[in-house]
Amino acid sequence: MTTKTITWRLRTLMAERGMFKTTDLLEPLKAEGVALSREQVFRLVTQTPQRLNVEVLAALCTILDCTPSDLLVLEQVATQSVKATGTGGKIEDIGDLRPVPARIQRPKP
Repeated sequence: MTTKTITWRLRTLMAERGMFKTTDLLEPLKAEGVALSREQVFRLVTQTPQRLNVEVLAALCTILDCTPSDLLVLEQVATQSVKATGTGGKIEDIGDLRPVPARIQRPKP
């Protein structure tokens, strides 16, 4: 089974162009006609966005001299499906690890 993951490479592309602070994007974005707050730019750089305005994407591509496929990389990751087993079945994830019963003793007076 494979799942698709999106890698947001904005921070990497910024670093390749000598932009190491999130605030380095404020003025270039403003020059491209995109008004974002400092907090919005911070979230844009540090997190993969759930939604992305096309104008912001175009401005980032212009500023960083890249294409959208440079910013967003779609990767297929193979995943293993683990089926639940009943008692007595072998669980592959934990190997031979089993819980150790606790021994509770009263303190000696």
